[in-house]
Amino acid sequence: MISTYVSRLRLSRDLPLSRRKMLFVSPLQRLRVLQRSTVNRKLSDFVRVVEVGPRDGLQNEKTVVPTSTKISLINRLSSTGLKTIESTSFVSPKWVPQMGDSSEVFTSITKAPGVSYPVLVPNLKGLDAAISSGVKEIAVFGAASNTFSMKNINCSIEESLIRFQEVAKAALKAGIRVRGYVSCIAGCPYEGEVKPSVVARVSESMLEAGCYEISLGDTIGTGTPRIITNVLNEVKTIFSRDLTLFALHCHNTYGQALANIFTGLTLGVRVFDSSVGGLGGCPYAAGASGNVPTEDLLYLLQGEGLQTGVDFEKIVEIGEWISKQLGRDNQSKVGVALASRRR
Repeated sequence: MISTYVSRLRLSRDLPLSRRKMLFVSPLQRLRVLQRSTVNRKLSDFVRVVEVGPRDGLQNEKTVVPTSTKISLINRLSSTGLKTIESTSFVSPKWVPQMGDSSEVFTSITKAPGVSYPVLVPNLKGLDAAISSGVKEIAVFGAASNTFSMKNINCSIEESLIRFQEVAKAALKAGIRVRGYVSCIAGCPYEGEVKPSVVARVSESMLEAGCYEISLGDTIGTGTPRIITNVLNEVKTIFSRDLTLFALHCHNTYGQALANIFTGLTLGVRVFDSSVGGLGGCPYAAGASGNVPTEDLLYLLQGEGLQTGVDFEKIVEIGEWISKQLGRDNQSKVGVALASRRR
């Protein structure tokens, strides 16, 4: 600690007083100060789309998807202008057989310049495997529901906070970026209603641990605009009423995903997770669809005059292709409509 303080003191000599003070505060305090300067700025017209189909979309498929299909899916997505493609998950094959080929998938995909390929990591063992595969970004996850946390990762919320802090610390030391997920922000399949204050507390802990961004997940898709508004307003109190460090991850189980995304847009969210073709499912609601389709999200954003840098037509084609590969119906309303028009 003393050596770190001395090195910061030496570094600060040639800096203005305002920047000099920033060297001696915690990462979270530093982020808060930086965020205050952006509160009154005009909201950006650019929206970053985080594609989660290869990981969150495929992990609930009952039939194991061929490794070659996963690689082809990611490579196709890499040519669309997407800047973030969640590629796989370094979890135990015993618990998630679909992700048993994570290392082969990650090392075999063609990494496009300027594109990030984050992977989900549940613990230090998973992190070690990810590092061995050359991963540059990981995602850690927690929940705003104690029961869900116990069922999903076999530990309480408090225990999960300690666990992902350890993983984040080790990842950052290795030069790996860390993104955070908070599940069940709008409801839990076991507890029902979830308090927005718990969502904010878990989010704050993740930011303290060094996550550059927090993805707020409506895991079972029960959220409505009113619920999402309450959650986001609570979260905004962490950073002087700014949401630039937060993303929304909306599931479409009850058909509310786009309405909730639009709510997020009006409140200042500019990062959204989605899955091409609506890949994914909800294990807590039999037969229910999962992630909001990337096609539907892009159609909404384009209609609102927002920029994404993503080739809409290519995404639609990929949604049709992967749906056929999996032998399932395309869950994208936009994709189905455009396919029908072409026919």
